[in-house]
Amino acid sequence: MGKINAKGSGVKGLKNTNFDCSHCGVMNCYRRAGDFPLACTGGDVSEAQMESLKRLYQDDPVVSKMALSAAEIEGTYYGRLTRVEEIVAFARRIGAEKLGIATCVGLMNETKTFVKILRAHELNSYCVICKIGSIDKTEIGIKEDMKVNKGSFEAICNPILQAKLLNKEKTDLNVIVGLCVGHDSLFIKYSKAPVTTLITKDRVLGHNPAAALYTSEFYYKKLLNNQDI
Repeated sequence: MGKINAKGSGVKGLKNTNFDCSHCGVMNCYRRAGDFPLACTGGDVSEAQMESLKRLYQDDPVVSKMALSAAEIEGTYYGRLTRVEEIVAFARRIGAEKLGIATCVGLMNETKTFVKILRAHELNSYCVICKIGSIDKTEIGIKEDMKVNKGSFEAICNPILQAKLLNKEKTDLNVIVGLCVGHDSLFIKYSKAPVTTLITKDRVLGHNPAAALYTSEFYYKKLLNNQDI
């Protein structure tokens, strides 16, 4: 169970695929108001695995505190708090006294406002900008013609150093503010503290990447075509 032919899944353009949650039209796992599909992704998870996961959520003190805090915020404030407020509420509930901020150079104004908000709620913070270290892109093998402003000094984004400096500061929770795709991945990989995101960068859509999905049937219909990006 778990593998089906794409023809049966309604996935156009694929010869074979694994049935996953993106193919499901039932989502019975949420409310259990009906039946699970025959090829449910969760069907490959054994009862032993589920029991082990339950114990992890219950017995691991860090996991338990984070999971319970997130659920409590959702249940108490669903649809009422902004992302900024949710981060403040989450930090308080998990006992995070010092928040690390990994920010994009282009979002420093937003970061400064966020720092003021944290301070107003008696939360300490430590911010590290993406260009920290000031290493020219060519020094790590990036070609000159791949710079945004060719022929000038242009520092790399340095998410690994951002993470290492926040690790040194022993932050309790790290917040991403607009790191580039891939740079955010590296930051998360090297961060010792748990990571959440305040702003997901999308320069074209005013940092609202979901807009491309909402408009994919008309303005951004090109996204559904198999074209090189």
